[in-house]
Amino acid sequence: MHIAMTANPQSPFRNPAERGASSPQFFVRDVPIHGDLILSPMDGYSDLPFRLICRELGSAMSYTEFVNVDELRSRKPTVKAWQKLKYHPAERPMTFQIYGHDEDRLVETAIRLQELGPDIIDINMGCYVKDIAERGAGSGMLRQPDKIARVFKRLAMSLSVPVTGKIRLGWDDASRNYLANAKILGDSGASLIAVHGRTKAQAYKGEADWDAIAEVKQAVSIPVTGNGDVRTVADIARIKAYTGCDGVMIGRAAIGNPWIFARKDREQVTIAERIALMRRHLALNLEFYGPEAGLILFRKHAAKYIHGLPGEAQLRIPLLTCSTVEEFDALLTEGREPQPAFCLVPTAF
Repeated sequence: MHIAMTANPQSPFRNPAERGASSPQFFVRDVPIHGDLILSPMDGYSDLPFRLICRELGSAMSYTEFVNVDELRSRKPTVKAWQKLKYHPAERPMTFQIYGHDEDRLVETAIRLQELGPDIIDINMGCYVKDIAERGAGSGMLRQPDKIARVFKRLAMSLSVPVTGKIRLGWDDASRNYLANAKILGDSGASLIAVHGRTKAQAYKGEADWDAIAEVKQAVSIPVTGNGDVRTVADIARIKAYTGCDGVMIGRAAIGNPWIFARKDREQVTIAERIALMRRHLALNLEFYGPEAGLILFRKHAAKYIHGLPGEAQLRIPLLTCSTVEEFDALLTEGREPQPAFCLVPTAF
């Protein structure tokens, strides 16, 4: 099921084994992780093209967007659901993230997905979307510790690959049961816990609670990755020092600024670097999704990439509504002296 998209042959970040990486930062059971920064799984964003960009810049492993097990098991499984599970060999270690409210379907689908060759399978227990959480999937599982224990014990016994979990702090401020759930995960066979320092009710509002992430790290013997309010290179050092976490997951702050995985803040990235990466990202999107969908799905990334560029306000709406690659390219070169660095028409790579 993995796809033959071309990794950047010039990238020093193609593969940990190829770049002479030092000792792993940590292990997910027996899977070595060469690095401490990880692109967080995000629905609609952490697809194969963006993951590949982030891996080349230093993200240490890949997570798919979360996938509904019911969509994979239906009589007419959606192409979109299976497309989310496509990956490039350079992304390894590769983690499939799945979710579901039915225990049996969750476990049986995870077992079946091993045939596609993931290195790790992760259970999403953090999605706050009402239709998912209130059915008992995503963060809805946080209200059912016994269910978490049953699912992870079954998965740990049935899978040949490690099983991990991504959690929030609880359903709301009145039920912050993250410590109990973390201990259950550690006792039930999980090989890593990723902790988003907010409750389901918070969604992305308020501040992430790094104290809670630190508590989880101290309470379990397996690796813990911290997630929430990491927006700059300085934040990476701060959350690691504050929580002691083994790795740092970066989500929204990486959209439009994947250079954060190379420990570069947005203001350190030149216009030429930004345009060159937009060009590569668009080319990967067109190859993966096709010319029409590839451009449409890239526009949301483009709106973030241009943040802070001269003329951003004038570019934003046209970029979000353009319908051809040529039109897209013209928008970025309009009013400037033509320069090859600003051409976004894909070339062979």
